[in-house]
Amino acid sequence: MANKKQQLDSLRSVALFSACSKKELEKVAKATDEVSMPAGKMIMDQGRLGREAFIVVDGEVVVKRNNRKVATLGPGSVVGEMSLLDKGPRTATVICDTDCTLLVIDHRRFMAVIDTIPSITHKLMEGLAGRVRDLDRQYYG
Repeated sequence: MANKKQQLDSLRSVALFSACSKKELEKVAKATDEVSMPAGKMIMDQGRLGREAFIVVDGEVVVKRNNRKVATLGPGSVVGEMSLLDKGPRTATVICDTDCTLLVIDHRRFMAVIDTIPSITHKLMEGLAGRVRDLDRQYYG
């Protein structure tokens, strides 16, 4: 289990939370739970409904779309944020490539954080727009 300073440092390294003050990061930290998962463990399955997002604190995860590897992500990466927002189906499968430590935040707790720290919404929209653009470039060239 990470201590409070390590948890805050992990959250600060996430682009979504990088502009947050220490006090705001503490609110985010209180809304998350830390989990450990072994290599090979599936975090999320494409097409299944989701209600939470995961922040990689330690280790690496592989992201697959339609059984095709699209990315390997490490500490500071967030996966599952689209389902976090709309509680819709997962757009990718994510599997731990190594043993991982993750922070998990569910829809209800995340919405409470957004209500408390509205500036996170701007970062989230920028991040999602960037992902849509990347996917558009991959698909259309």
